[in-house]
Amino acid sequence: MSVAIIFPGQGTQQAGMGASWREHAAWSVVERAEDALGEPLGHLITDAPPETLSRTREAQLAVLLTSLMVWEALQPQLEAPPVVFAGHSLGQVTALIAARALSLDDGVRFAARRAELTQREADTHPGRMAALLGATTEQAGDACAAAPDACWLANDNAPGQVVIAGTPAGIDAAAERAREVGVRRVTPLNVGGAFHTPLMRGASAALATELATVTMAAPVAPVVSNADAVAYADGDGWRERLAVHVSAPVQWRASQASVAAYGPSVLLEVGHGSMLAALAKRTLPDVPVWGVASPDDLVAVREVA
Repeated sequence: MSVAIIFPGQGTQQAGMGASWREHAAWSVVERAEDALGEPLGHLITDAPPETLSRTREAQLAVLLTSLMVWEALQPQLEAPPVVFAGHSLGQVTALIAARALSLDDGVRFAARRAELTQREADTHPGRMAALLGATTEQAGDACAAAPDACWLANDNAPGQVVIAGTPAGIDAAAERAREVGVRRVTPLNVGGAFHTPLMRGASAALATELATVTMAAPVAPVVSNADAVAYADGDGWRERLAVHVSAPVQWRASQASVAAYGPSVLLEVGHGSMLAALAKRTLPDVPVWGVASPDDLVAVREVA
C-alpha cells in the first residue's frame, strides 16, 4: 500500500491541540524544538488560550510542532516510506522537515522567522483574507478586479473553496462584488494579514537572504510546491521556492492533483484538524483520506497504511 502525506497550515490551531501527546515518546520533538529556539514551546499545544494562538508566530509554531510530533509517532506504523509529501502554506515547511530536506532545528528556526517576517509585513501593509464559499476562481477574479484597492486570489483550495486577500478596502469591495456575481457566502478569516499576496513581497526578499545560509538536502520523496503545484526531488531549489511562497497564491487544488499523480492508495493528513481531508474529499473523491491527530489514531491507521 502506498501512502501520501499532507500537512495542515495556519488556521487549524486550537487550544490543547497537542495535549494528548504530552506523555508520548514523540513529545521529544517539542523538546528538541525548544532547544533549537531557546524558548519554551510546549505550552502552545497544551494550555495556551485562544487569544495567544490567534497571533501568527504562536499559531504557526503550534501547528508545526503538533504535525511534526504526530509524524514522529506515525513513521514506525507505515509499511513503506511515503511516495510524496505536500503541505498547505505553513504545512509546506512541515513537509520539507518530514521529508528530511530541512533538519528539525533549521526548520523550526525558519518557521519562526517566516512567521515574524510575514507578520512584520502585515503590520506595515495591513490586510485581510476572506473565504468565498461556492465560488469559482473566475468569480474570485471578477470580485478582486472590481475592487478599487488591492485584492488578489490567495488560495485555490478546492472546487467551491477559494480565498481572497488584500487591503481592508479591497476585501470589502471584493466581498460586495462576490455577492453580486452569485457567491454563496463570504467568510472573513481570523488571520493577521493578507498572506500569499504581493503585500508580502518584503517578507519574500528577507527570507531569500535568510535561506542563503540554510542547509537544504534532497528530500527522501518528492515534495509538492504550493506555488506551482510541481513535485520536486531536489534540495537547493527549495530556497527560492520557500522565499517566493509567502507572496504567491497557494495552488492547493492543483497540488492535490500532483499528489494523486503518484498513485497513493491513501492520503494521510498528519496533524490537528481535518481541513485538508475535507478538501481532498471534494478534489480527489476516489482517493481515501484519513486524519492522524491523536495517539488513538495511530491504532486505526495501521489498518490502512
